[in-house]
Amino acid sequence: MKAFHHAHGHLHAEAVSLTAIAEAVGTPTYVYSAAALRNAARRFANALACIPQKHIAFAVKANPNPAIVKILAAEGCGADIVSGGELIAALDAGMKPEEIIYSGTGKTQAELLAALDAGIGQFNVELEAEGELLSRLAAERGLRAAAVLRINPDIDACTHAKITTGRKTSKFGVPLSEAPDIYARLARLPGLNLRGIAVHIGSQILDLAPLEAAYRRVGEFVAHLRAQGHAVTHVDLGGGLGVAYRDGDAGADLEAYGAMVAGVTRAWNVVLQFEPGRCIAAEAGVLLTRVVWKKPGADQPFVIVDAAMNDLMRPALYDAWHEFSAVTPDGRRIVADIVGPICETGDTFARSRDIDDVDAGDLGVFHKVGAYGATMASTYNCRALPCEVLVEADAFAVVSDRVDLTRLGFKRLASWQEDRTPDLPPVRAQNHATHMPCEAGNTLYGT
Repeated sequence: MKAFHHAHGHLHAEAVSLTAIAEAVGTPTYVYSAAALRNAARRFANALACIPQKHIAFAVKANPNPAIVKILAAEGCGADIVSGGELIAALDAGMKPEEIIYSGTGKTQAELLAALDAGIGQFNVELEAEGELLSRLAAERGLRAAAVLRINPDIDACTHAKITTGRKTSKFGVPLSEAPDIYARLARLPGLNLRGIAVHIGSQILDLAPLEAAYRRVGEFVAHLRAQGHAVTHVDLGGGLGVAYRDGDAGADLEAYGAMVAGVTRAWNVVLQFEPGRCIAAEAGVLLTRVVWKKPGADQPFVIVDAAMNDLMRPALYDAWHEFSAVTPDGRRIVADIVGPICETGDTFARSRDIDDVDAGDLGVFHKVGAYGATMASTYNCRALPCEVLVEADAFAVVSDRVDLTRLGFKRLASWQEDRTPDLPPVRAQNHATHMPCEAGNTLYGT
């Protein structure tokens, strides 16, 4: 049975009706399936079963909710992080520090220090100056930081321009032509254990050919480094495998990917590292929303929902497609534009889309939003951050509260204006989420 399916006329997440969730916590709300997360993680691991030495690190940027990360840690995943905040999210979820890989182009000194103090497993160095700083900070603490150098292979991932990261014009990694000299200089530094290289060419990749081309260049570079006397023990192959967002389309073939990697890397004799994000989390989540108005339009009606671009940014940012369906469909269909309430024309989820017919007050969902959904949410237009719910079989729990950060800030500002107290600390709004997994003793709701 699919994690999200219809039963008794209502769309369910596992055994829980989405209608019941909306009645309990309101909308818009992200709803995740624990079973879908586990199944996706296991399928990815099984696709790599032929790889003898490997480490799978979930890309926390895809969904940093501690309840999500905790489930994946229990499935044997480490964490790929790109900020100090994601380091905290991974550690708070119980991730072992040695299972954490720190990627990202703009690591600050404070973030490097925090990661060193936490004892993370590996730094993916993006530029020579970063490696030099990391070496100095580690040496001052009597440490040798395990690190790899990220290279830019100048390969087009054949995906959306805004999520392509392997071209020579992108900000990521060092040019392959300069990498040998940079590697040699970093390898001599006292605070670094430079042990390999990393590559990542983009996201939502469906065609494996660009990945194979990038990996073959990596293999050539590994051979060159070894010929120069360097010990190469680890290679991070990144992530980027895509999913099928449109009904009828096919996502990346995980089994074919595993076979391709095994073939290309057979002679490398290294620990291969992988950073899956979207292909683990995307299909495990939906965004539950309620129709506010059904407004006549020039060509077709506007279905105005209470979710907006601040809740789900991907359509506005990438022209991304997310299927929309009614929670209680009755068989009727319409062609409509689906839009949100924000004062931006870009607050549009779909144009001229054939969808279940819905009326004001009806519930609907946007599908496959478990990755790059809630994590990209904002408070634009002074809107609250959406609630997040995790479903486990026939129970569900709120794992991130609906938080109106602007209201919290306005209350503090009003207090300051009344008291005229100039030495109040600056407002630091926080999401005081419960982060409660659906486990015995932590269940908030049951059906």
